[in-house]
Amino acid sequence: MTLALIQQAAPNTLVPQLILFGGLGLMFYFLLIRPQNKARKEMEARLSKLKSGDEVLLSSGFYATIDRVEEKAIWLKLGGNLVKARKNAVVALSTEQAPEQN
Repeated sequence: MTLALIQQAAPNTLVPQLILFGGLGLMFYFLLIRPQNKARKEMEARLSKLKSGDEVLLSSGFYATIDRVEEKAIWLKLGGNLVKARKNAVVALSTEQAPEQN
């Protein structure tokens, strides 16, 4: 008798579970994945627009001036020295406000 009740109840409980997991999936997408993709695209656009003479903030905390730009690297004037760094090391242009890190 109990098995028959379980079999009858199973299709009715599946729909709310699907709605719940679908809602959680949508929340996960809109709260985590979408903002992350948007920030990544903005950063890629910012890095592609780097040019000689821009003053940038590096992930190490140093401010430097770009001397020349290559495909994946940049040459920076840091103090009196010329230093090669990856483009990924640029956190922000010095004219922009640097992102807050906790």
